[in-house]
Amino acid sequence: MRSFDLAPLYRATVGFDRIADLMDRALSADVAQPTYPPYNIEKTADDAYRISIAVAGFTPDELSVEVKDGALFVAARKAPEEGEKTYLHRGIATRAFERRFALADHVRVTGATHEHGMLHVDLVRETPEALKPRRIEIGRSGDIQAKAVEKLDA
Repeated sequence: MRSFDLAPLYRATVGFDRIADLMDRALSADVAQPTYPPYNIEKTADDAYRISIAVAGFTPDELSVEVKDGALFVAARKAPEEGEKTYLHRGIATRAFERRFALADHVRVTGATHEHGMLHVDLVRETPEALKPRRIEIGRSGDIQAKAVEKLDA
């Protein structure tokens, strides 16, 4: 895979560190990425998402969902089994894992549920009022001058 030098981007911009870091991670995708556990990311509404992770064999107490530094961390540690079991075939992997998902600005986790061997993490993008489009009233130049005179008289 080609390698790109992002140094000019760092030198010519201010405040875009997160985008540059995201590009660095995307471009280094040739490094073997873990495939366990399998997961889906789905868009459930215009500003809502759901991450579903296959966690067969884990109880809710053995799972951890945490948000820190603009990322969602999902981890699992299997409690030691009491007593010895003899398996003829063991196809359900219960090895510990930690999966990290980078979150965009203004995306927050609204909840997590565990059902039928799946962990569902719901997310929503909440655009702050300051970033939402707003309509600017267009006045006449005489109206602006009249308001300025009213303020001076007051």
